[in-house]
Amino acid sequence: MAFTLVTNGLTIKNGLAGGGQDQREMAEASALLDALLANCLDYIYFKDRQSRFVRYSRSLGEHFDLADPEGLKGKTDFDCYVEERARAAYEDEQRIIRTGEPLIGKLEKGTRADGRTTWVLTTKMPWRDAGGNIIGTFGISKDVTALKEAEAELAQTSSLLEMMLEHSPDCIYFKDRQSRFLRCSRALAQHVHASDPGSLEGKTDFDIFLEEHARAAFEDEQKIIQTGRPIISKPEKETHSDGRTTWALTTKLPWRDKDGNIVGTFGSSKDITAIKDAETKIEEMHRQLLETSRLAGMAEVATAVLHNVGNVLNSVNVSAALMTEQLRKSKVTQLAKATTLICEHAGDLGSFLTADPKGRKLPVFLSEVTKVLGAERDALLEEMAQLNGNINHIKDVVAMQESYARVSGVTDRVRVADLVEDGLRMNASVLAEHDVQVDRQYDSSLPTIIVDKHKALQILVNLIRNACHACEESGQKEKRVTVRIAGGNGVVRIEVVDNGIGIPQENLTRIFNHDFARRKDRQGFGLHSGALAAKEIGGLLIAHSGGPGAGATFTLQLPLQPSSNS
Repeated sequence: MAFTLVTNGLTIKNGLAGGGQDQREMAEASALLDALLANCLDYIYFKDRQSRFVRYSRSLGEHFDLADPEGLKGKTDFDCYVEERARAAYEDEQRIIRTGEPLIGKLEKGTRADGRTTWVLTTKMPWRDAGGNIIGTFGISKDVTALKEAEAELAQTSSLLEMMLEHSPDCIYFKDRQSRFLRCSRALAQHVHASDPGSLEGKTDFDIFLEEHARAAFEDEQKIIQTGRPIISKPEKETHSDGRTTWALTTKLPWRDKDGNIVGTFGSSKDITAIKDAETKIEEMHRQLLETSRLAGMAEVATAVLHNVGNVLNSVNVSAALMTEQLRKSKVTQLAKATTLICEHAGDLGSFLTADPKGRKLPVFLSEVTKVLGAERDALLEEMAQLNGNINHIKDVVAMQESYARVSGVTDRVRVADLVEDGLRMNASVLAEHDVQVDRQYDSSLPTIIVDKHKALQILVNLIRNACHACEESGQKEKRVTVRIAGGNGVVRIEVVDNGIGIPQENLTRIFNHDFARRKDRQGFGLHSGALAAKEIGGLLIAHSGGPGAGATFTLQLPLQPSSNS
């Protein structure tokens, strides 16, 4: 069979030997074709009208891991690929044979018989003999598998970044050298009451904040651009153009191009307004306590009240410290590092994500950071709920305490049962928190007494609170505090009985000392000040316990009528 193949200006003839010149041309053409098939990295192949391989490049044989270089001759794509891929290629080639129309630059996904998936960019042409008759097809396919995988990973990375910008609770943003927004998260748009993230593009902080905050933020960013030094976890007061004031914990870093040049800044801000509000409320509580003390004319009032709310304030401080620590350790800085890597390799991102060890880990890392940020948000919301609950309890205690504030030495006629009930109400949250049941045993026949009810209440509040903690520490399934009111011999006795951890006998003589504490996290002032206050109002504070595990009884004994020197 004689044929002529013309491709890229190269004419290859096959036919009966003619003169010497023809033979030399044929030998030269054959040598060129052999060199091409032996050395070309792309896959070159010739197929007959039944789409069977007639001749092909060495690279194609290596692609199919052929031990025998001639092993592909006479086979079809059905011997090398799964049905779907082979059928598509066969139909393309048969259409070329029927119509003579070539197939140019078709992207093909090929699943080999061994299960491996590859991608090639294919061009196929009709193969004609010397008479112009189509006797088959020939083509060339360029392996673009690495490129497609890089594109897929890039798409995944881009998707992760988009998901983070869409769902992260933090305000994430990218700015150019003039501090204009180029990209930002939905959380930022919501934070500044913008319609959507896109509406902020091209704007600056001066468009959404007052001069006070906008100027400070602009100067920080320009300093980063000039020095390349980042700002990490800086608390910022944000004054919005609509009059709102918020607080944020901000991290900003230099944004560099692939050559290391700083082209702007990027960062993230975590809203800590609730924490700042809580701190303000705590400060206000302290101010109210000091004001109450001043109005009452005695420093011990403020001291007693502060002790009453001390446990709750400790919880508030712990919550605030935990949230601040969580914010400082936030994985946002890790996100910044990942974004820096993406920016640094913007020009060769595909190669970086496929060839570089750090790049291959980046998609998984971004996914994990997204999960961690979600967990951080849930933990902060849970801690904030506890913080608000504690602050509300402090407000209730202060309100009730203010109703008892009097100038030192002023006494009132009160019902003992009312006094005890107020003490229980001031400890309501502690009783509920530790699931402590209260058993009331009141002698209703007792008359009213004249007493400095402010000091008496402080003693009872401390006794009831201590009883709750003793029950909690005991590990008892049923925690119970019994409050008993009885009288006789010119006195009234208020007993607070718990089924808690009890008191060793050797401690019963030390328990009212100023430096003794039943619990390791207390300073030992409560019972000491209670004993002093009881003495000041003409009464007595007594402790009794059967020992460790046997619970304890504290008795406040008050006179029915105040003595002349009380």
